[in-house]
Amino acid sequence: MYTAKGHLNLDAMLRQYSPLVRRLAHQMIAKLPANVEIDDLIQVGMIGLSDALGRFDAAQGVQFETFATQRIRGAMLDELRGADWMSRGTRKQQRDIESAVHRLEQKLGRAPVESEIAKEMGFTLLEYQEMLGKVRGTQLIYLEDMSGDDGDSDYLDRHVTDEGNDPLSLLQDHRMRHALVDAIKNLPEREQFVMSMYYEQDMNLKEIAAVLGVTESRVCQLHSQSIARLRAKLRTW
Repeated sequence: MYTAKGHLNLDAMLRQYSPLVRRLAHQMIAKLPANVEIDDLIQVGMIGLSDALGRFDAAQGVQFETFATQRIRGAMLDELRGADWMSRGTRKQQRDIESAVHRLEQKLGRAPVESEIAKEMGFTLLEYQEMLGKVRGTQLIYLEDMSGDDGDSDYLDRHVTDEGNDPLSLLQDHRMRHALVDAIKNLPEREQFVMSMYYEQDMNLKEIAAVLGVTESRVCQLHSQSIARLRAKLRTW
């Protein structure tokens, strides 16, 4: 699309390819934690589209949509990596909790209670609960899990692409959902309530605390522990 003077009509091109941005954003959001906002991805994707319009060179022999897709996805991935706020030290604590939960589940054949997890980690119950408050686990998958730190290829690059035509990917997604549902069903009752209110009823920690009759910090601890239990379960998936 060109103007009367023969220049590329950027506004018209942005309108034409904005559905591409939305499509890529929705493909990504399906594979990402619940706290990632679709509107944020779309906004960043539009910036990536603008960048593609400014850099595109038809002489290179590449179709614009192919070139733009790479730029849009790249912008979204950069934003996601930059937004991964949890420090490595805190992430290690999260993983230490998950490992302790996993070991106890194997040993006990049931979900361990807080005091058992604390003892397994060599902490008092109060120290363990303070750690839960600091960890503030809010995601089932952290972006560090998706990086190549362990010698694996980049999770984001592998899993947020358009895999709609890959039956194996669809099967794995289906298995993942079932594994997650089963894991939630096996959480202690109070933690099930917390997860249901937080994710299904879209309640915040203060509202959940009022319903359960506990402090907001206690809800935060229960939520972090629930996430640790679920991540420990999904490790084996």
